[in-house]
Amino acid sequence: MTTALAEKIKALIQTSGPISVTDYFALCLADPQHGYYQTRNPFGSLGDFVTAPEVSQLFGEMIGVFVVHAWQNHGKPLPVCLVEVGPGRGTMMSDMLRVIARVAPDLFEGASVHLVETSDRLQDVQKKTLESYGDKVRWHKGFDELPEGFTLLVANELFDAIPIRQFVKTPTGFRERMVGLDANDNLAFTVGVATLDPDFLKDFETLPADGAIFEISPARLSVMQVICERIAAFGGTSLVIDYGHLTTGFGDTLQAVLAHEYDPPLAHPGMADLTSHVDFEQLARAATALGMQINGLLPQGDFLKGLGLLERAAALAKEKPEDTQHEIALAVDRLSGSGQGKMGELFKVLAFSSPPVKLMPFRSGN
Repeated sequence: MTTALAEKIKALIQTSGPISVTDYFALCLADPQHGYYQTRNPFGSLGDFVTAPEVSQLFGEMIGVFVVHAWQNHGKPLPVCLVEVGPGRGTMMSDMLRVIARVAPDLFEGASVHLVETSDRLQDVQKKTLESYGDKVRWHKGFDELPEGFTLLVANELFDAIPIRQFVKTPTGFRERMVGLDANDNLAFTVGVATLDPDFLKDFETLPADGAIFEISPARLSVMQVICERIAAFGGTSLVIDYGHLTTGFGDTLQAVLAHEYDPPLAHPGMADLTSHVDFEQLARAATALGMQINGLLPQGDFLKGLGLLERAAALAKEKPEDTQHEIALAVDRLSGSGQGKMGELFKVLAFSSPPVKLMPFRSGN
């Protein structure tokens, strides 16, 4: 089965030649007519994937606890810009605000909430989720629209949706991976002429065999730079949560998800969600180079448990019916456990601040 976007991409390739993985990735997600985020509702059981805030209120509550802790350790400055970039359906922010209002009313009263969201359709969903907070919550199409001020920023599953470039090891070095057409006019991977800057490989003692893939994402680093520049200018802490790896390495992590199942990345452009794993080492290096203090980098399970996930789950389950207790236990396992379909090991959490502060549950960067 072909898609309208597949036909559009094929025509583009027939006219101008193969396109880069970056351009293919961007078209799949953001094409104005047929892009995934323009035409689909990706979240929840009826969408293509379930994010951590949709698994359980516990996730957003723990993020709210972290935000309060960061604010306290920064000296309780007011006013505060509480920012979420890529807020999904608004579920996480709703759960965060409920906790913040309960445990740190001064922060709740002194904070303005800012959601950076490019999709009008998702903005509408978020406005329904957060309507009880009235004009406390504001929406922005871009980062440059945010007001000045001390900032506490969260981004959950933002960076995985930012396009990557891929390079393939060949006998003549690394060449950029492209999307072209095969003999039957179907979309197929091919190799272009652009080469990889050798600086990216300087830390590797040995290189892999031909056919290996190395991924970089200048676009992710650009977003990181914008976030870091804001924290440097106004002070604050950022929390980045995504699936990916702690150290830079080789491998093809480009993947598509359609109706909760993995799908070949070239099979259904525009219908499937396209993502790739986030290289947290590259993000942390970029933040450090921009003057940030890295508070720490942990698997999501360790992060959530360190903030009191198990204790909060026990309190939530207390005196509840047995089936509710079972649901809570399953949610905790999915959020913090390891193994197939669980987020505890696959997802990573990076926190960075300026000026430097000590933040639980991280040990490094203190």
